[in-house]
Amino acid sequence: MAESPFKADIERVEKEYSEKMTVGATAMIPGSSVINKTGSWRVFIPDFNRDKCTRCFLCYIYCPEPAIYLDEEAYPVFDYDYCKGCGICANECPVNAIIMVRETK
Repeated sequence: MAESPFKADIERVEKEYSEKMTVGATAMIPGSSVINKTGSWRVFIPDFNRDKCTRCFLCYIYCPEPAIYLDEEAYPVFDYDYCKGCGICANECPVNAIIMVRETK
C-alpha cells in the first residue's frame, strides 16, 4: 500500500495533540481526527482491479471518509487505515473495477 499523502499532517497532530486526546469518539482539537485510525472495525474491504479502472474518479468523489486518494497516474489508492468498508466506492464504480470482499485479518 502506498504511503498516505497526509503523513506529515498526521505526525504533526500526533506530536502536538496526542496527550490532549480524550477517550471516546469526540475530536476536540481541529485536525486531530487524522490520528484516530478508524478502519479497524470494518467487515468488508474494497478489492480493486486496476485493469478494469477507467479513472472516472467516482470512487474518489463519493468516498465519505475520504479514504481514497489518487496515485501519480490518477488511479485510486485505498487507505485502509481509514476505510470503513461501506462499499460506496464499489456501488458507484460504473465498470465494476471495485468489489467488496470479506476482510480476513
